[in-house]
Amino acid sequence: MVTKLMDRWKKLDQREYPGSETPPKYTSALTYDGVLVMAETFRSLRRQKIDISRRGNAGDCLANPAAPWGQGIDMERTLKQVQIQGLTGNVQFDHYGRRVNYTMDVFELKSTGPRKVGYWNDMDKLVLIQDMPTLGNDTAAVENRTVVVTTIMESPYVMYKKNHEMFEGNDKYEGYCVDLASEIAKHIGIKYKIAIVPDGKYGARDADTKIWNGMVGELVYGKAEIAIAPLTITLVREEVIDFSKPFMSLGISIMIKKPQKSKPGVFSFLDPLAYEIWMCIVFAYIGVSVVLFLVSRFSPYEWHTEEPEDGKEGPSDQPPNEFGIFNSLWFSLGAFMQQGCDISPRSLSGRIVGGVWWFFTLIIISSYTANLAAFLTVERMVSPIESAEDLAKQTEIAYGTLDSGSTKEFFRRSKIAVYEKMWTYMRSAEPSVFTRTTAEGVARVRKSKGKFAFLLESTMNEYIEQRKPCDTMKVGGNLDSKGYGVATPKGSSLRTPVNLAVLKLSEAGVLDKLKNKWWYDKGECGPKDSGSKDKTSALSLSNVAGVFYILVGGLGLAMLVALIEFCYKSRAEAKRMKVAKSAQTFNPTSSQNTQNLATYREGYNVYGTETDLF
Repeated sequence: MVTKLMDRWKKLDQREYPGSETPPKYTSALTYDGVLVMAETFRSLRRQKIDISRRGNAGDCLANPAAPWGQGIDMERTLKQVQIQGLTGNVQFDHYGRRVNYTMDVFELKSTGPRKVGYWNDMDKLVLIQDMPTLGNDTAAVENRTVVVTTIMESPYVMYKKNHEMFEGNDKYEGYCVDLASEIAKHIGIKYKIAIVPDGKYGARDADTKIWNGMVGELVYGKAEIAIAPLTITLVREEVIDFSKPFMSLGISIMIKKPQKSKPGVFSFLDPLAYEIWMCIVFAYIGVSVVLFLVSRFSPYEWHTEEPEDGKEGPSDQPPNEFGIFNSLWFSLGAFMQQGCDISPRSLSGRIVGGVWWFFTLIIISSYTANLAAFLTVERMVSPIESAEDLAKQTEIAYGTLDSGSTKEFFRRSKIAVYEKMWTYMRSAEPSVFTRTTAEGVARVRKSKGKFAFLLESTMNEYIEQRKPCDTMKVGGNLDSKGYGVATPKGSSLRTPVNLAVLKLSEAGVLDKLKNKWWYDKGECGPKDSGSKDKTSALSLSNVAGVFYILVGGLGLAMLVALIEFCYKSRAEAKRMKVAKSAQTFNPTSSQNTQNLATYREGYNVYGTETDLF
């Protein structure tokens, strides 16, 4: 139909039909189809025996209030039922009166003229023709002109030089992607011009207008021919542009403000074992001492029952049973401290108790000693967040991502329960947790005093961790695995040469050298392994101060006990001497002296004889 119309249009006499020398515009085609729709509507009404042309059927357009046209309902119903093939394709309407089931061809403007690259309809959306002819490896089309390379200002990928005002063109910039663009251009043999993306975005499609922004939009709409930037390879982007092989692998990571290192406390020597273990050791010590005391009482082999030797009178100086309760406690303490003791069990039951206690103390002391050095010499940074699960479970620390980026798209599309929960929070958080730039997100982390976590690519996270003031850190593993790629428009002749150049640079180790150059060689926080969570250092007084406190406390307690013993013994000795003095003056005939004698004997038995109560 279109071909016939165009043939008839070309045959029109320009004198009779002025303007026929100019091809009709698309608005003319739409007008033509509109007239066809109205004509088909009237035909359909006539077939239905509905006459709208009789006199008196027309309404009064100037009526106030406006009076509805009696035939309007029939006209509207018939219009929605019309289906014709016009100059713009299939013309059909839904029950709302909107056009449906139509197709638009998509053309790409080339130097040789427009070329069809696909089509669009309301069912399949954009469909690109996969087998359309390409220019292959031929780069002759770009050898005689300058290729526009779009990128984004993002450290360390693209940055202004310190004295960039003195330079022009590409010389104003430095960074990983600037060096990468130079290497790719050398391999391909082209000239290029770096152009910073105006809106400062990577590229996402608006959900309402379906328009791409950022660097992806620059490629889709023909404003640039190559994008060399930290542009993540994703499915939605791959549908509209082409990517090379990844020049850098990465994943989404968590950035938080670096917590302050906590030095070991005064009693940090207790840290190798948990509080519960120490309590169990105390109860075990008391329990073993009591059991040893009981078995020593029950076993006849622990009692000394020998008769006194010939020539000796009175009981032996050795107590009948050495394992009284205090001696049992002393034996258990000596064994636990791995020290010797003057007494040891003689009975089999007592030796069993001692043997299992020695084995117990061997394991406990060995385990304690193995961990003691690490706990005394390591300064630890206690991080409140260690993984994405920790973020999702808590509500005190806010978290967000870069707006209009692949990280935000990852959470929006994820079907994993944890990430869905995180996306629900980020979408509804007030104030918004989405940032316009990475620098804005990093600044928010630094100013939040540990109350904001930023989700971004691991490569950027590692770079910022090496920048002053060295107050951020990466926690946990990566949430996903992806890569950065060099992007070109669909069907571009540069795709294959760029892809081969990236592979050559990767195999030659150039990509690794560039990363080390911009990440670690220019780092401001020391070697990349110096920022680890644990840092070993020499022991200081603060590490072992608790041991000295216990020593001083023990010595003070010993002095106090010695003073109490001295006072008690002095008082007892004074009383004994008083009784002895009164005994020297006693008179046997006097009843008072008889009473003093009894008192003297009683006092001598109480204070003059040493006996072991246990």
